[in-house]
Amino acid sequence: MFGAFSGKPAAPRSHADCSGCSLCVLVCPMWRRSRDLRFSAEGIAKALQCGAAAADLVQPLDACCLCGACDPVCPEGIDLSGLIMDLRRSLPAPAPRPALLDELEARLRREPSAAEASRTAPLLLPGPELRGDSGLLARVRTLLGLAAVEDDGADIALALELGVAIPPQRLGSFLASLQGHTIVAADGLLLRQLRRWLPGSRRMGLGAALASRPAVRGRLGAGDLYVIEPRAYHADYERMVAFYDRLQTETGCALSLDLQRIAIPPAAPGLAQKLGLSAADDTQQAKWLLQGRRPARIVVESIADRGAFGRVCDIQVVHVAELAQDPDLR
Repeated sequence: MFGAFSGKPAAPRSHADCSGCSLCVLVCPMWRRSRDLRFSAEGIAKALQCGAAAADLVQPLDACCLCGACDPVCPEGIDLSGLIMDLRRSLPAPAPRPALLDELEARLRREPSAAEASRTAPLLLPGPELRGDSGLLARVRTLLGLAAVEDDGADIALALELGVAIPPQRLGSFLASLQGHTIVAADGLLLRQLRRWLPGSRRMGLGAALASRPAVRGRLGAGDLYVIEPRAYHADYERMVAFYDRLQTETGCALSLDLQRIAIPPAAPGLAQKLGLSAADDTQQAKWLLQGRRPARIVVESIADRGAFGRVCDIQVVHVAELAQDPDLR
């Protein structure tokens, strides 16, 4: 508080500033699944206050899906997602070591590629899931009028999630390739970090960018449940609350928000699921999101959410880009 009067920037808030208000607990998927306070951002912060080390917190650190729901509700302004990612980086690799970690570290050590676009062209960072669906990627590119760059930082996003150190040369070359561009990113965790790494850049999540298009917006209606990608939403919370308020008012669709206006993730895979060490178990979370609802159609921003809903209901599920019948009508 006194930093505001001294003219100096306030010191970053840390786990030591957690007051135990429990607001982050109420929105936490891993707490909702376990009903164990240790499996929450508050539980992690309080354990650290009492002298625990990262090695003592392996289970909750593994269980966190980094949805970011805890960040906007924290009255102390603690970067809780950042805290969990920092703690993950201090943990040893699981044994036996997953092949994914070796592959990721090899990708992070690769030589930087040459710049692919002009210094002002808007760029699409599609991520591996969208790249894996060439038809959907082509539709997204047409709708947004963006070039999909080859180096979309997918390895950097995965390193953030898995707690793998990012070589400075790799991070520096990636950020340099984005300087001066408008960025649309499919990976909400990467978008969150770009807000910190490139504070002056113009950024938007893929879902919000698509939902801005008349060809998409005009196809939403009162029978739709619109499922927001939570990481991008929580990374730019105040602006996104206003954006989706307008979307709901104009279209009449329902949104995947709880009473605190926090985006509920249909799937909440932890670290073990990401590393392929255990099977995904997202039926409970998707069922909870649908409780008391029977929409005519589910519209998702994240490709991964199609599978989560497909395992728990027989309702039609479409990606937001698929709403536009004619992608040329932008």
